[in-house]
Amino acid sequence: MSAKGYKVFFPDWTCNPGNGGKPFQYQVGRTYEQDEKPVICKQGFHFCKRAVDCFRYHYDFDPKNKVAEVLALGDVDSDGVKYCTNKIQIVREISWVELLEMVNDGDCNSGDCNSGNRNSGNRNSGDCNSGDCNSGDCNSGDWNSGDWNSGNRNSGDWNSGDWNKCSFSNGCFNTESPKIYLFNKPSPWTYRDWLNSEARRLLDRIPKNVLEYCLLKYMTDEEKAKHPEAEITGGYLKKIDNTAESAIIWWSKLNDRQKDVITSLPNFDKEIFRYITGIDVDK
Repeated sequence: MSAKGYKVFFPDWTCNPGNGGKPFQYQVGRTYEQDEKPVICKQGFHFCKRAVDCFRYHYDFDPKNKVAEVLALGDVDSDGVKYCTNKIQIVREISWVELLEMVNDGDCNSGDCNSGNRNSGNRNSGDCNSGDCNSGDCNSGDWNSGDWNSGNRNSGDWNSGDWNKCSFSNGCFNTESPKIYLFNKPSPWTYRDWLNSEARRLLDRIPKNVLEYCLLKYMTDEEKAKHPEAEITGGYLKKIDNTAESAIIWWSKLNDRQKDVITSLPNFDKEIFRYITGIDVDK
């Protein structure tokens, strides 16, 4: 009974036989056989049933190396991860694109053994990690179990330092999340408080692009030249991509309670708020 598996080769389709032997040359489509009984790590044609396991041994996770689907047609010996047989068929070459889909459980991973998405490092179970061994998301360091860490070995979130067991720290060896500045002054809030606040949720709704119907009587001469059809339609649909202008329109549509949520932020300063957003809260 045949057993399907995967085997890695050097770029010239040779393999290191181990024990000081000469590299063995393979060719796709051919079948190779030995008279000896297969013994794992000693004799036989070695392969793995999972493509990802092939890179635990002598081969780098390098697109220059070749990978093939194989069939074990003879006797098989195994240690549970590595397998060997005395008769093997090299069925077909596996493309690097197909291999990445096999070794990564998520999407768009360019590393090895990732179960999340868009990881360029290795052994990440989160998403968007460029480091290694992260179980959180968007980490650029290594061994982080939180999210958005640019340092190493953080178990919290959004840390830019090292060895923290709290969230949002930019220092080292911290166990408590720091308070943040709001409006250029120390505040009683942590960054987690800000993330969970209704004020932040409201501000996140400021549209980046707004479509507004501009009446002919309010159009500039330049706008009239660009939109001659406005003489007939009475105006045109204006795209507002200026952030401040979009924010002012957004503010005008908030009710009094929503405006109060934002102006009640710790240390609220209407001049700083206007400088950053373009919104005059007194209008």
